[in-house]
Order: sequence, then C-alpha cells, then structure tokens
Amino acid sequence: MVVHQHRRRPGRAGEAVLAAGVTLAVTAMSGCAGGGDGDGDGRPRADAAAVVRGAADTLTKAGSARARTAMEMATGGTRVTIRGEGGVDFKNRMGQLLVMLPADVKGEDEHRPITELLVPGALYMKNRGAGVPADKWVRVDTTTLADGNLVTGGATDPLVAAELLRGAQEVTYVGETEVAGTKVRHYRGTTDIGRAAGRASAEVRGALEAAAKGFSKDTVPFDVYLDEQGRLRKVRHRFTYVNNGVIDVSSTTLLYGFGTPVTVVLPASGDIYAGKIAE
Repeated sequence: MVVHQHRRRPGRAGEAVLAAGVTLAVTAMSGCAGGGDGDGDGRPRADAAAVVRGAADTLTKAGSARARTAMEMATGGTRVTIRGEGGVDFKNRMGQLLVMLPADVKGEDEHRPITELLVPGALYMKNRGAGVPADKWVRVDTTTLADGNLVTGGATDPLVAAELLRGAQEVTYVGETEVAGTKVRHYRGTTDIGRAAGRASAEVRGALEAAAKGFSKDTVPFDVYLDEQGRLRKVRHRFTYVNNGVIDVSSTTLLYGFGTPVTVVLPASGDIYAGKIAE
C-alpha cells in the first residue's frame, strides 16, 4: 500500500517550506544525472501490533537518543538520498538534526548543511537557501503543512516517526536480526495516519492530524526494528507523495546512544526571517 497526497494549500508560509523539503530533493535530482506463532526463541509472541504501537511510549521512558535519518526520493527515473544526523529528546519532545543534501552531478558539494530544530508544532531551518540570509532561521507551523512534516524537511522528525506507529495494523513478526550490532526483532505492517493522530501525544497530534487530512490514503507501509527492551532502533516508512508528479519516498530513522543528553536552543525572534522565500 502507498500513500497519496491531495494538493492541499497549507498557507503561504507553510506552502513555501513545503516546497522546501520536496524541493530539497527535487532540486538535487535536477542536478543529479510472516512470522510463525513464536518469536523464534521458544516464547509465545505478544500481539505484534500492540508491541509496535507501544514503541513511542518506550522511547519516552528511554528519555533521549542519537539519531541518523535517510530520506530517499525517486521520481522520473532519478533517485536521491538526503541524510541527517543529530539527537532527539523524547521526554521533552524536541530535537536537532543536521541535514546534508547530496552533491551535484559533478560530485561537488554545493549545498550547505541545513540545521533543523524540531519542537512541538514547529520546524526551524537554518541555511535554508532560496533567498533566506545565511544567518537567519525560517520557522514553519507544522500543523499547516499538508504532510505534517513527514517529508517536508528532508527528514521525518524521529518523534513523529515513532508516534506514527501508534496507528499500526496488520503487523507481522518477521524474525530476529541485528541493527548496528544490536539484536532486534523485526516487524512489518502498515500504519493508519488518522488512527495514529487520534492516539498520539498532544505535542505531535496536530502535525499528524494535518497529514491525515493532506494524504488521500491513510495507510503507510513500514518496517520497524525493536531491541529487547522494546526501544525503537530503526524504522522505515514508505510514502508516495504527489507534488507535480509522483515521488516515492522511503524515510528511515536509526536510533542509538540512548540517554545521551540533547540540548535544543531556539532562535531569538529577531533571528527568524520574515521576508519572502524564493520558489
């Protein structure tokens, strides 16, 4: 199953940054040429969907983690990957990522990394480009984005990625494997955006509600890997995004270094750009 998005207009500010995230990839592209009845260890398997739905709560108990993200987009026979790295404070609902755009067709890295601050209801971006001064931030209300910032920023907010699993359904336990040297249990299924929004924590509910309205189909296929403590180690969501053509998006979040302190300092109001953002 795939997710299709309506062409919903989220407002001028949201629309500009919505163009940003997909344009981050599209611009780069233009420059780029069933498990059984047990867990396999003799123990009966708990309800797979319930286990996956509880991943977000387990992360809150874990407190914080380091994160790596990868968003692979494909359109018109061209494929490009945007990578990010940073940290997320799941308890206080905030995070910071440094998002790296791919090099151009000549292999030259012409794009400065974009710093993103992730807080409830908002996305801050620095080094956004498109006419925004290098020392200024762009702020967008994620509840105005047609995708709820699932793909806009070039990285799915790890907190939202986990909360999206609250709508998990038709989940199958695949088996045990390893992620970055850690033994994990692999589950596969689909999640319902609207259902996830109804069950999500208050801090991210608005963004998921926006996504539920913006996508024509609520179901999103996923693969998730949980460690022995139930902590999310890796999740991959697969979206199909409609934006002047069909763009297939695979968004992967990898979590590690649980308990690592994460500090997020929001920019002063005078450092937030209020001018026009180029198309």
